[in-house]
Amino acid sequence: MLKLFTLPVSVGLVAAGIVSPALANDTLAEIKTGGLVFAQSDDVSMAEEDLFISASEVRVDYVFENSSDKDVESLVAFPMPDLSGQVDNNSAISDYDSDNFLHFSTLQDGSPITAKLQQRVISLGIDVTDEFAKQGIPVLPYSQKTTEALAKLPETVRKDWIARGLVYPMGAGDAKVDLVPLWTLRSTYWWRTTFPAKKKVSVAHRYKPAVGGTVAISFLEGGEPKGERFEEYSRKYCLDGDFVRVAQQRAREAEAGGANYTESWISYVLSTGANWAGPIKRFQLTIDKGKPGSLISFCGSNVQKIGPTTFRMTAEDFDPTKDFDILILNPPETAQ
Repeated sequence: MLKLFTLPVSVGLVAAGIVSPALANDTLAEIKTGGLVFAQSDDVSMAEEDLFISASEVRVDYVFENSSDKDVESLVAFPMPDLSGQVDNNSAISDYDSDNFLHFSTLQDGSPITAKLQQRVISLGIDVTDEFAKQGIPVLPYSQKTTEALAKLPETVRKDWIARGLVYPMGAGDAKVDLVPLWTLRSTYWWRTTFPAKKKVSVAHRYKPAVGGTVAISFLEGGEPKGERFEEYSRKYCLDGDFVRVAQQRAREAEAGGANYTESWISYVLSTGANWAGPIKRFQLTIDKGKPGSLISFCGSNVQKIGPTTFRMTAEDFDPTKDFDILILNPPETAQ
């Protein structure tokens, strides 16, 4: 169970700018109407999870164990980060036109797995994937191909999608302007596998996280820690007094003519790890800060500094009932 823990600024915890929507643990799945539905296992447990997060790579290594007397054949699913369109998009993805936009790869017992990909388009909680297929619109929000396809939408569809909040018209007046995606792309990789009776199976994932964020510190109002955004950040990232005071100091320096610090976030959906039988027997999280000068805050427990740029959290019999979120304040390039 995650306990609240904020690394104090005094220990010098710093990180490179890593930003991503939610990443997720492996889970079991079933194919039903509408696509994959996550399931639970009573026979297969997650014996180990070793998670590494940096600005350039995420590595997840699992060891699963089938404790039953029979082989378990199942689907294994890995939900990718949700990718949401927005008017002031500041996300950076290395490949906007690939379905595999985070360059995801997986191995099982050392052998490559060819995973299938399910992608669903969600707008205001409604699945509109079929509408996109009908209109021939690519689903990746920030793809150039998507922008070009949206420009060719029939006028009636264009007005309908604007009214329903799927897209936003950039411009003024009645001129035909660019349509900015506002939908959320939900992607899940999945594959069929067998967990042999009384044996362990290793699964490894590798991918490049999306990097981006704000151009300034956003949780201060007039330089003060107040308002809805500050309250949200306090709950989500467990901000403590030292972290907030340094953030205020950096914001004042920017107002006096210095360069802005920027925010970055990364989230990992640990809770899907609870779908396996029992808790995770051994859990380890390592975060690599990448560059000196940044500040970081998150909720965790048993965190230790293990190197100049790395920090580690470990737990035994870990019950992942809560997801994991990191806030990073990145200094200007000249202050690295």
